[in-house]
Amino acid sequence: MAQATILVADDDKAIRTVLNQALGRLGYEVRTTGHASQLWKWVADGDGDLVITDVVMPDENGLDLVPRIRKVRPELRVIVMSAQNTLLTAIKATERGAFEYLPKPFDLKELVSVVERALTAPKAPVSLDGLGDDEAPDEKLPLIGRSPAMQEIYRVLARLMGTDLTVMITGESGTGKELVARALHDYGKRRNGPFVALNMAAIPRELIESELFGHEKGAFTGATARYAGRFEQSQGGTLFLDEIGDMPMEAQTRLLRVLQQGEYTTVGGRTPIKSNVRIVAATNKDLRVSIQQGLFREDLFFRLNVVPLRLPPLRERAEDVPDLARHFFAQAANEGLPRKRLDQDAIDRMKRHRWPGNVRELENLVRRLAALYPQEVIGEALVEAELGADVPLPAAGAVAAGAAIASVVAPRVAASSDDTLSLSVERHLSALFKSHSDNLPPPGLYHRVLRELEVPLLSAALAATRGNQIKAAELLGLNRNTLRKKIRDLDVRPIRSPR
Repeated sequence: MAQATILVADDDKAIRTVLNQALGRLGYEVRTTGHASQLWKWVADGDGDLVITDVVMPDENGLDLVPRIRKVRPELRVIVMSAQNTLLTAIKATERGAFEYLPKPFDLKELVSVVERALTAPKAPVSLDGLGDDEAPDEKLPLIGRSPAMQEIYRVLARLMGTDLTVMITGESGTGKELVARALHDYGKRRNGPFVALNMAAIPRELIESELFGHEKGAFTGATARYAGRFEQSQGGTLFLDEIGDMPMEAQTRLLRVLQQGEYTTVGGRTPIKSNVRIVAATNKDLRVSIQQGLFREDLFFRLNVVPLRLPPLRERAEDVPDLARHFFAQAANEGLPRKRLDQDAIDRMKRHRWPGNVRELENLVRRLAALYPQEVIGEALVEAELGADVPLPAAGAVAAGAAIASVVAPRVAASSDDTLSLSVERHLSALFKSHSDNLPPPGLYHRVLRELEVPLLSAALAATRGNQIKAAELLGLNRNTLRKKIRDLDVRPIRSPR
């Protein structure tokens, strides 16, 4: 059987060379070009089984080629690469029919994996409706960041734009959960409908059901007129339920019924109302802990958690701080504040900050710097003065503890006595706390460390038992079904033993 031919278009000669060598070693025939016009000629002539194209090329934008390729050869899959690593690039690539979007710099192993999927996955029927129809809003950036963590979020969001799937956004306060919800709405299929947000923590418990589902006149004392609740207000659009973990249990029951049956009644009403709403929920809590505490319904959690999306805290994507700061300085300038910028020392100091308030804290800092200081170039001293005494980022924190424990457990867990393992774990955790005795970590350490340790511990147990889940469950003292659920929910995989 003849090997597939891959057409590569990129104006960077180094990238063309790397792809030519890597894909050629796998047996593929590779043709490379630095121009969109040559790529289009190959496609129009019927050549190639797969296209890999850059976005920015000297003669044409690669994104504009995608719908044209799909019109003349619907079966030909296109992988789009771009150094313009923004959410809009990912969305446009997906909307125009790309099989996959990869940000630059790309991981070569990941690209090879995508190539193999593109060539072997079954060809689904292709709809040509709307190809080339660019109805996205103005070219503004709803999310900022080029870090690997943000690139993965962009790719997930791009895949979700054409769906009505329910999304559960988790993340610490200030990470931008509502921005993600708005992006899902503004660039999705319901963009012409309303976007309605409701913060569960800001509404008195006794009024939540009325706010969600509305009420009839006379339904309760003070109900002097009919009120359209948030479900009715968001018909045809998106309903964003923020801080869903603070929803009272009785309201959870009614929300579950709406999600199951697709209809609801107002408070005091009897006529069912059909619901035509996309639900996006968000929380800064660990809802699995809330379920164990009896504060959140497990069946509602699974109804909401169709697509889980975790937003990383800013400390996990410190490389995004400069881009975010420039964005907020530009916003401040547009609002009439003096235009400012950071020098490199100031940027380095900000990247070392822990950012307990996340992106919201960074935005507030930038606005203070723009408003309070006359200097056009902000230096490290001014940033230091505004940040004040800061608890430095732990060198590796709980992640290091998890890795250390995994290194103890992984090689021969089964050969270790319980006492030996317990002492090893205790020793590593004691070292973690001792190293922070003067500057203790922020509150919430228990659940944070638990989350960080659980994955490497389960991975190590699977590695020690060579993937045998029954033996791993016995080793850990867990119910087999519980272990399977954790493996699935946390995407746990056996760690590799050191060579």
